[in-house]
Amino acid sequence: MSNLNNEKKVTNKTHSERFPVPPFPHQKQPFPGLASKMEPQPDHGEDSYEGSGRLEGRKVLITGGDSGIGRAVAIAFAREGADVAINYLPDEEEDAREVVELIKKTGRKVSAIPGDIRDESFCQQLVKQSADALGGLDILVNNAGRQQFCESIEDLTTEAFDATFKTNVYAMFWITKAAIPHLREGSVIINTSSVQAYEPSEILLDYAQTKAAIVAFTKSLAKQLAPKGIRVNAVAPGPYWTVLQCCGGQPQEKIEQFGANAPLGRPGQPAEIAPLYVTLAAEENSYSSGQVWCSDGGTGTL
Repeated sequence: MSNLNNEKKVTNKTHSERFPVPPFPHQKQPFPGLASKMEPQPDHGEDSYEGSGRLEGRKVLITGGDSGIGRAVAIAFAREGADVAINYLPDEEEDAREVVELIKKTGRKVSAIPGDIRDESFCQQLVKQSADALGGLDILVNNAGRQQFCESIEDLTTEAFDATFKTNVYAMFWITKAAIPHLREGSVIINTSSVQAYEPSEILLDYAQTKAAIVAFTKSLAKQLAPKGIRVNAVAPGPYWTVLQCCGGQPQEKIEQFGANAPLGRPGQPAEIAPLYVTLAAEENSYSSGQVWCSDGGTGTL
């Protein structure tokens, strides 16, 4: 069944019937958290995404592929015919195992590589191990992110600031640099930015800066790699229901009303943004590079 037919199958339901709306239960997890322990559990497309061969034979590395947007992208890419390597923190093994099993059911190759991308040597190892396991690499999705709210700059420690930049910016640089020798004409890099790059929240001072840096990195690198035929784009999510929010990304009062201020009145589900990544990765979108595509529930940030 095609995605179009699948869409027709579900559009008879209203948004409130198809997707959870706030208020949500009080919940808090220690960092980095597990999607399997969220209430309600996010929809990553496990039961809904149906591919149509748009990424047949492609070889993909996705950071943060155990949960949230990265998990939804891994599922979608595999069902579109890609072989997939995912990276995640060792504490996220439970979620990662679920993704591995879902990808195995598609018949595609899958490689699960735990490790902390704040370490440059691990980032280099990650790329090499992914390429070795998949027999090459032609799509890179820099998606892993760290978000921890802090009410005041006076309380934001250098250690926390450094951890956010190492995870969100340095790792993207290290992994991309290591990946480029494996990429060829027609390859694709997709980075996950955020609407925070354009409308930063007062409690996400460090996180918002990193997401703005990702936009600049994307646009600059797109120009640099264009002569090689390698496209570079970014996706800027708005409020998406992921474990990132429940393990220190937002205060509890905001979790309970998360996404309520969006025009659609709810947070997005990871399954709703994965098709953007598929479209940016697909060969028929070969003239789009240096772009930032936003999905924010109707706010119209970009």
